[in-house]
Amino acid sequence: MRRVFFFLPALLFFFISKADAYLRLPDIFSDNMVLQQQTTIQFHGWANPGQKISVIAGWNSDTLKANTISNASWTVNLQTPTAGGPYQITIIGDTTITIQNVLIGDNWFCSGQSNMEFSADWHKDYYQKEVENANHPAIRFFHIQKITAPYPQQEVRGRWEVCSPATMHSFSAAAYFFGRTINESIHQPVGLIESCWGGTPVEAWTPIEVFNNNQKLAISAAILTPGGGWPVLPSVAYNAMIAPVTSFAIKGAIWYQGETNTANPDTYSETFGDMIYAWRRLWKNDFPFYFVQIAPFKYGAGNKGALVREQQLMTYRSVPNTGMVVVSDITGDTNDIHPVNKIDVGKRLAGWALANTYGKQNIVYSGPLYRSMEVKGNKAIVHFDFAKDGLVKKGNALIDFMIAGDDKTFYPATAIIQDSEVIVSSSSVQNPKAVRMGFSNTAVPNLFNRAGLPASPFRTDDWEVK
Repeated sequence: MRRVFFFLPALLFFFISKADAYLRLPDIFSDNMVLQQQTTIQFHGWANPGQKISVIAGWNSDTLKANTISNASWTVNLQTPTAGGPYQITIIGDTTITIQNVLIGDNWFCSGQSNMEFSADWHKDYYQKEVENANHPAIRFFHIQKITAPYPQQEVRGRWEVCSPATMHSFSAAAYFFGRTINESIHQPVGLIESCWGGTPVEAWTPIEVFNNNQKLAISAAILTPGGGWPVLPSVAYNAMIAPVTSFAIKGAIWYQGETNTANPDTYSETFGDMIYAWRRLWKNDFPFYFVQIAPFKYGAGNKGALVREQQLMTYRSVPNTGMVVVSDITGDTNDIHPVNKIDVGKRLAGWALANTYGKQNIVYSGPLYRSMEVKGNKAIVHFDFAKDGLVKKGNALIDFMIAGDDKTFYPATAIIQDSEVIVSSSSVQNPKAVRMGFSNTAVPNLFNRAGLPASPFRTDDWEVK
């Protein structure tokens, strides 16, 4: 009996060692994926230390080789061609893996909270026809599973799926309509990577280094209290749902988030901007970042929703290569924090991308944005960007304009369009000092440019707002 027990551990070790011989890829590299065109892909995986790996891509005859290092990882630099496919990629080690139905095109990273997570399943009747017609084999989805982590992780869980009625209905609606519009315009494959979680603040998606280096932002993040079943602690969503894919090449990102940050609006622009810069640094790519301004809603006491919208406008103005979509006109019900119409949300995001990333001409991609104010007598003249063809109103008269004088008391104002300007006045204000438009949680202004895009709410003052 002593001999049996002496040899049994050695025998078990032999069989376990054989069973542990493996070759594995992260989920992001799998059947039906889209790889970013005309770039270098850090194609990587895991195998036994010392194992020799060969990678053969179907678009050329090259064989890329790598040796697995001591931590069981390997990497090859895979050069991608122009858009096309489908292709196969074969990985050979102790075993062989073949990735099927690979397209080369543009990948867009789609993140945020519940309004980005919102799918056709949330309003099945509204989206029934869109789901039925969602047969677009050149559009691919990758849905990152929700998970948090205290430290940056190495991989995410998910799988690539071909766009069809069976897959589109549960995917981000805003992302789908964005991707469909891009695909229909450029006629190239589009990959959409969804990484979002309802109820999350911007802090949860931001690397911890941002807070370690900025005490003000760390203090602001501490205001957010856990509850409701969604993560609010700094970096926990970033660690598990962003960090593992920052080596996966993308064309750009779209973002719909901000509702939760009505709890701490004053630092939103700084945190949001630092998050964008951090993502770009980690991806090693100054990619375009297009986002959605939060919709009118009863966010609670005060004007916290208006302040977040202002902070988002500040981010657009301060962070290069960004764009902001305004959705106040398609909100529908200010009692619902989730506007149903994500079709126009996606199309407006795509307008920014088509004009600024893809260089398409004659696309008006933004509604009017406040530029400056001048005072003439008892009238304030407000100037706008993105209004070169003039401004229009929807309805009998412009609404949601306020004006204040030296006493900083705001009065409802008469607002009249004059070409690309708005003349604002009130009999109660003889010496105008400030103008506001739509600067409240639930305001739905009716000022547009001639392309039919709504103006962003704004204020000309920097007075204290609660």
